Amino acid sequence: MHALRWLLPLGVAAALLAVVATLVMVGWAGSAPAWAAPAPQAARTAAASAAGNGTDAPPPSVDELRQRLDAIPQKLSEEDDGRKLLAEINAIGTAAQRVAEQRTAELADLDLRLQGLGPAPEKGAAPDAPDVAQQRAALTKQRAAIDGELKLARLIGVDAEQRGTELIRQRHAQFQAALTSRTDSPLSAGFWRNLRNAAPSDRARLQSLWLDLRGAVEDAMQRERRGAFIGTLLAALLLVVAGTWTAERILVRLLPTHLPATRLRRSLLAACAIAANVLLVASAMHLVWDALLPQADPVESLKLLQRASVRAAAYAAFVITLGHALLARRRPSWRLLALSDAQAARLAPYPWWIALLSAAGTLAMDVNAIVGASLAAEVASHALFALLIPATVALLLVHARQPSAATPPDAHASAEVPLMKVRPLWLGGLLAAAALAVLAAVVALLLGYVALAGMLARQTVWFGVVFATVYLLAALVEDLSAALLSSKGVVGRHLHTGLGLEPRLLDQLAVLTSGVLRVLLLFYMVIALMAPFGTGPDELFRRGSRVEGALKIGDFTLAPQSMATAVLILVAGFIAIRIFKRWLGERYFPSTALEPGMSSSITTLLGYVGGVVVIAIALAGLGISVERIAWVASALSVGIGFGLQAIVQNFISGLILLAERPVRVGDWVKLGETEGDVRRVNVRATEIQLGDRSTVIVPNSEFITKSVRNMTLTGAQGRVQLSLPAPLSTDARRMRELILQAFQAHDAILEDPAPAVTLDGVQGGTLIFVATGWVANPRGAGGARSDILFAILDALRAEGLQLSPPATTLVAQDSPLSAGPPESAAPVSRPA
Repeated sequence: MHALRWLLPLGVAAALLAVVATLVMVGWAGSAPAWAAPAPQAARTAAASAAGNGTDAPPPSVDELRQRLDAIPQKLSEEDDGRKLLAEINAIGTAAQRVAEQRTAELADLDLRLQGLGPAPEKGAAPDAPDVAQQRAALTKQRAAIDGELKLARLIGVDAEQRGTELIRQRHAQFQAALTSRTDSPLSAGFWRNLRNAAPSDRARLQSLWLDLRGAVEDAMQRERRGAFIGTLLAALLLVVAGTWTAERILVRLLPTHLPATRLRRSLLAACAIAANVLLVASAMHLVWDALLPQADPVESLKLLQRASVRAAAYAAFVITLGHALLARRRPSWRLLALSDAQAARLAPYPWWIALLSAAGTLAMDVNAIVGASLAAEVASHALFALLIPATVALLLVHARQPSAATPPDAHASAEVPLMKVRPLWLGGLLAAAALAVLAAVVALLLGYVALAGMLARQTVWFGVVFATVYLLAALVEDLSAALLSSKGVVGRHLHTGLGLEPRLLDQLAVLTSGVLRVLLLFYMVIALMAPFGTGPDELFRRGSRVEGALKIGDFTLAPQSMATAVLILVAGFIAIRIFKRWLGERYFPSTALEPGMSSSITTLLGYVGGVVVIAIALAGLGISVERIAWVASALSVGIGFGLQAIVQNFISGLILLAERPVRVGDWVKLGETEGDVRRVNVRATEIQLGDRSTVIVPNSEFITKSVRNMTLTGAQGRVQLSLPAPLSTDARRMRELILQAFQAHDAILEDPAPAVTLDGVQGGTLIFVATGWVANPRGAGGARSDILFAILDALRAEGLQLSPPATTLVAQDSPLSAGPPESAAPVSRPA
């Protein structure tokens, strides 16, 4: 019950954060019309189309689908919403496919009914009965009509696919044309002259919006609405100020008492704080606008301003809280980033500046679109924020690169947050890319490419927000997996108790779950990064499906674009392989029961396989298809097959050793004349360390095709056996007691089976005593044998007894690493 008490709020908070992050980020990505199409509107259109063409409702007719497709313009203008039109085209194509599937099923049913009537009578044969002929004619006519609709539906589907492809091409061309368009530079006189000439008309348009807003405020301050309006303003102010402060204090006090003492506290606190602050700020803005606007028929411009302001406020709250959660300037022990207190203090103001500037820039673009501002006003707005945002980002990069002063660690610093002494390669790459983007934005702005400068500035901030959000979600995913599914987690302990799962399997499950979820986060991060360019998940999937066309047989064309694509594939592929191999070696395999040697072999093998796949994809990007590569490989395989036969045999033997595990690292084996400890099991060969510390490399096929003696596979016991001759006049019973006492007194000799001393016989006037004892491990037999011999000799000397030559000793399964004499030892005797 204690576990269930915090599992429910934990899951709700995680889901809430994902929903809030998606809505805020995608909403902000599609807010500016100059840089991106309005994504929320497209989403609503797609949802409406899907709802209208759902599986429960009957599909529209082919004539209606054709009219809807013809109504979509062939050429995309600047005023058209590309995403909305693309969603409409996709909905038409889906509906046409449903109509085709339905008509295909109806045709199959009609064909069965016609077959039931029998074959049509041939010319000159007796005609059908009147009712059969009438039914056959009706079914044939109905089949012809349905077959016509089927062909039209398939044609509409093909036309919709072609129109969608053409629309995507036009959108990309329009976007590139907007970026490459050049206006007057802010350093030129023409820029300010255009702005001055357009100022009167722009001022009049803004004055109209201001009058609408002031009229709404005056209406809200009427006597019958004044009290409710002022109360709503105070409630909204309390939500923004006191609500966010109280929510954070409650989370700080609540989470440590309901969550285990793991890293999950930090990441979950950050997630819950972001979700709570965004919801509170957005709710406060909604309260203000609901109290300000009349419920009956508000002005359209104010409705648009309401949506824009709520979206900008939610985005600003998201970015500010995200930066506050990652830096944790006042609570170093809750900090997610590996930063010192001085670094966190220097970077703390920048989330505020970036969030406010980005939100203000987005709101300004929306206001320009609402009032229909002039082109000069839009260019000036773009230029202003394309200058302010890069300047802020440049200052942030300067402070981020400054080394922190050598100050003593904070008393409240957590040991789980080590300071970043060496900057990771990926972080250095991101900072360098941000610096280049800032420099390029400033240069483009000064040269007059205002749209390009604005896009670079916006994308720099957008990429930073996306990476920071994914970093937080990745930490939350990892902490959730460890806290729930690992052997020490809540769910993991229940699985171990209820189902009897081994702890290592639970740790392995936690690592795998974390890896899978991180891959999903990486996929949606790519979608989020491409969202401002007008690319959605459906278009991304369509782009990925085009790789199949590149793998077909065709003429080889070495184009610059294909070369760049191949290089990018190689770089990204080998980086992904390296990250995957590091994850396997450092995270996954340590939680499994595989030996280090075999883990390294599997990692190397997967690296080779991944390298082959990456190279094949890169060659496909160049136009060299897989079929050509297969022909070359098949031709070479005939010549080199015999040379690789031994390698393949050893490789298959290594896989058999991995599966059956007859030999493991640490086993003591004997293979022919080779005897020693197994130190490493590779894909091709196995390393055996001998008693003189030398290493023998044995091919894996030797372990499969020959007899192998494994002394320690099932915990085999070692045997110490001594053959002791004594004169015929010796007191045999006293001799037996002394030898048995020496065996029983040694700590390494097992009680079960108990040691035994037998009189093997009388040879040449000599009594032959055979003493046998058992030790737990064969490696300890040599030392035990030596100690027992010393004890026996001392006991015989004290009793006045003696041995007759030759006296021998025998140790079964002796180790070549032992310090004692070899198995056939020299005679042991004592002079009379």
